[in-house]
Amino acid sequence: MDIVFNCPNCDQELAVDQTGAGSQIDCPACGEKITIPSAAKATTGSLPTPAAPAPAPSSIASSAAAKVELHLKVPVRNTPPESLIGKPKPPLDAVQKGAGKRLRIHTIRRASCIENGHDFFDDRVSTFLQEVTEANLISIHTISYEMFDVGVQKIMTDYGLVILYRG
Repeated sequence: MDIVFNCPNCDQELAVDQTGAGSQIDCPACGEKITIPSAAKATTGSLPTPAAPAPAPSSIASSAAAKVELHLKVPVRNTPPESLIGKPKPPLDAVQKGAGKRLRIHTIRRASCIENGHDFFDDRVSTFLQEVTEANLISIHTISYEMFDVGVQKIMTDYGLVILYRG
């Protein structure tokens, strides 16, 4: 078990194995020789008394080595930790309308619906909307886009639909 005590010169908290009780060491913060107290006399994390004079400022006092080291313990649990922030449950009417389903987007471009010179855009849109059903449909947006047509070597303007739905 460690002996935890404060340096009498600079009040730096130190921890030493109990086998070192009674021996002299140099304080790592201020460099003064100190005697390690026995386990019975060690003060555990005491704050400096107001009557004690403050040590004179020096270059070591403002360095990172002079900072007070905190000994913190992390709690160990055998059970899973409890949630500190709970998610609110959705209202019942939202669950009934399908709020548990994910939002999805489907884009249908007219150029991808042309096969052998026949335009199947309307058929593909109708088939997809029947699969989604009206209850899951959120919105339909028209789009206009430009693409390079390899056959005619021109930039062509085309249209399509973006469908937002729950699924």
